[in-house]
Amino acid sequence: MSTTGVAVAPTGTGVAMGEPDLWCTYAAVRTLSWLNRISDVPQLEKTIAQLSGRQNADGGYAWSKGMASDAWATFYCTHALADIRGKVPRLERTAQWLRSTWSGVAYAMVPGQAPDAWATHFSTRTVIELCGDDVPDARALVSWLRKLQAPDGGLTWSPEHAEDAYRTNDSTSDVRACFYGVMTWRALASVHRDLPLPWDAPALVKWLREQQCAEGGFRFGTSAEVPCMWATYRATATLHALGVEPAEAIACIEWIKSLRLPSGAFVRWSGYDVADVWASFCAIGSLDALQADTAAHSEAVVSRVRELSCPGGGFTYREPTEAGDALSTAAAALTAPDDDSRLESWRRWLAGCRLPNEGGVMYMPARGSEVRCTLWALAAGACRNDEEVCRSIATWLRALQNPDGGFGYWEGRGSDLVSTSSAVGILEVLDVPVADVLDVGRLAGFVVTCGDSPASGYGNVPGAAPTLRAGLQAHRVLRYLGRGSFEGVVALLERHRVRSGGFANEGNRMPDLLSSYEAVATADAYGIVIEAAQLEGFLGRVRTQEGTAWTPLAPAGGGPLADCLAELLDRRFTGHLQCLPALTLS
Repeated sequence: MSTTGVAVAPTGTGVAMGEPDLWCTYAAVRTLSWLNRISDVPQLEKTIAQLSGRQNADGGYAWSKGMASDAWATFYCTHALADIRGKVPRLERTAQWLRSTWSGVAYAMVPGQAPDAWATHFSTRTVIELCGDDVPDARALVSWLRKLQAPDGGLTWSPEHAEDAYRTNDSTSDVRACFYGVMTWRALASVHRDLPLPWDAPALVKWLREQQCAEGGFRFGTSAEVPCMWATYRATATLHALGVEPAEAIACIEWIKSLRLPSGAFVRWSGYDVADVWASFCAIGSLDALQADTAAHSEAVVSRVRELSCPGGGFTYREPTEAGDALSTAAAALTAPDDDSRLESWRRWLAGCRLPNEGGVMYMPARGSEVRCTLWALAAGACRNDEEVCRSIATWLRALQNPDGGFGYWEGRGSDLVSTSSAVGILEVLDVPVADVLDVGRLAGFVVTCGDSPASGYGNVPGAAPTLRAGLQAHRVLRYLGRGSFEGVVALLERHRVRSGGFANEGNRMPDLLSSYEAVATADAYGIVIEAAQLEGFLGRVRTQEGTAWTPLAPAGGGPLADCLAELLDRRFTGHLQCLPALTLS
């Protein structure tokens, strides 16, 4: 984990869509629930509709409507719905989907992916606390949890991370992983009475207490230099679940109280000047875990949370008109003319989304760094002329590589080809040889596990059905490793070429914008010619006066990302752009 030092909110301007975000909505609802103020949720019925509308036919929930289900979104949607209305619809269908993510020993974020502490926590708690069910094999899960303990006593993201720590003597223990592991055990213990703690408890408590900094707050782990509210909540809640307190509990309470703005709302770091939703969530959660008074902060926090409500229901991280995000801002910068007066401000805002303890670019300031957002920000020109920042991003990527060689969306999450190709794309934009940063043997090995061969295709995670985009992402990684297959890409494109124009992610009948974009970007990387006629008619069908649609049958107005990809494709085939940046989303 790398650090950027001082916490300062981004300067410049981010593009704000004024739309609700799932993590923000969960944090706001849970905070109001802790304060017994659920009745203060503005737009209550619309918020319920926002959350329930993310449920897919398979029973799981997605980060946004139309995306694939994952354990993260399923936890946040179901638990927020439970807080608001006391019941969650179609739980039997949700329980069935969660069973599909069981690996045999623990839970993965999506079916076929390697299990990790994040997903296992989310799914175990949803299964037990809301579905009223039990995990498929409690004994196997306890054994998996036991293997999370690293040599320093802390818990890390997976047994494989712990094995690497024993082999290299590098610490990957993290207070978040400790929280997820311990809360998983606590949920199991609620249905399996007298279940012993599966770790060396004194060593775990000792490591957790050692993460408390002199200021009173906690850091994520030994490589993080700055205490923050997020780490403090995870640490204090974990210690409370273990039946103990921080070594300096009073100092921790005083540090939390010191991170209030004049309004009384909380910030994540000392010196930061935006009272976002996660800071209030973590502050109230920490004070509750420390058995300190939360009522004294109730009015200020509730008032601030209500200010973050979106007109259509749900919440974002700050005032909706000012809640910029990295992807929308990068999309605007990628398509702006070189002389656009807003370009420098957008890039400066994107660069400011690198904050303490997070080496990459955050989707929203004060949440975790993500590889896709970092790729989009760099492609849009942010940070490109700052050599120190570029080195820091490369160092962050090195630490982010999973033991299986791939990458997840954020630290500790299971590997997938979307994230892995994004990581490699970052190094290509930075012009950094991959062998200087990553374990290339493991990297190639992960790609291989996602598909038997270029001829049979690749899935986004091991065991997943082959798709065009996963195949293109695999081929881009292999090309950067010097193992690309020109013939393999040609054959893949031909299999998914739609006769009426564009490319389809599955089969060759329904073209979509994202697959068509990645097809051209990968063809450009390999020097493969795609005739303009293959895209012109397709672009004409998805671009309308009302906005850009993701497919010819989808409603127009797909948002700034759809507008961006369509505009870049148009420029590519009208001669205004020589080759496309290799951007990924899903």
